Amino acid sequence: MTANEQPQANQQPQEATEARDVTRRKVVAVGAGAVAAAGLGGSVFAANAFAGEKTDTSSGAEDCYKLTSETVEGPYYIDADKIRRDVTEDREGIPLLLAVKVIDSETCRPIRNAAVDIWHCDAVGVYSGYEDQGNGDGGGPAPTGAPTDAPTGTPTDAPTGTPTGPPPGGGHQEPTDDERYLRGTWRTDRHGQVTFRTVFPGWYRGRCVHIHTKVHVDGEWTDAGYEGGHACHTGQFFFDEESVLASAELEPYVSNAAERTTLDEDTIYDGSGTQGGLLRLRYDKKDIAKGVRATITVGVDPETSNNG
Repeated sequence: MTANEQPQANQQPQEATEARDVTRRKVVAVGAGAVAAAGLGGSVFAANAFAGEKTDTSSGAEDCYKLTSETVEGPYYIDADKIRRDVTEDREGIPLLLAVKVIDSETCRPIRNAAVDIWHCDAVGVYSGYEDQGNGDGGGPAPTGAPTDAPTGTPTDAPTGTPTGPPPGGGHQEPTDDERYLRGTWRTDRHGQVTFRTVFPGWYRGRCVHIHTKVHVDGEWTDAGYEGGHACHTGQFFFDEESVLASAELEPYVSNAAERTTLDEDTIYDGSGTQGGLLRLRYDKKDIAKGVRATITVGVDPETSNNG
């Protein structure tokens, strides 16, 4: 893994402009220079975008969970291309502060100096590095999961035309462009914690709203980034339906024309709550545009390899 940039100090975001139609409110654009980045880790203040409230990412004994569910890597992973905590760049969307705590599922002790990757699509369902795949409204990207069982019986209508986008559940796809927004890698602190700034993800055809993640251990942090080691966890984080429906009323999410798969309909989420990657969310239920704070504890087995 290599690093080609470090996180920089950011500026505060401008106020979001209120529109007359509440279902088409414009969410403040949050970019790499749009959100204050003071103290990313431990206890975090998310200036303005999070209404000035304090986010406490400390955790107690109740955070000793079972081994977190493994999932497939999906076709759009790019290996530690950006060593940073603010992955937003120029993407518009609801500000999201994602706090992840990594623990050993056997001892419940925090795992320090692990490398945590996150990557996800933007508000309209597009992955950086794969923009030509589109947002799933007409062919791509492919669902980032395993293929479902083939249907039984004889089809009554033969498909017409040439399929667009990669096959559902396909293997890793090589990047097709140099964009790298909404991707990043950072190390856990002595409490096993790492915090990322991003935006609330959108959706694309075949999948519910989610964030991909990997946890790497036994490597070495150098001036070049994180080297060696192995991935002990490959998973996905999920959002409850209430939060997704609230986000879908806002721009740019309301512009996403792709058919949306609900959490219950998703073929990857196993329904086991936190163990399956379901995030704990906090936000103003009357105005989600102010920002969302998401937390989760990930229980891993550092002795195993799980590459998805």
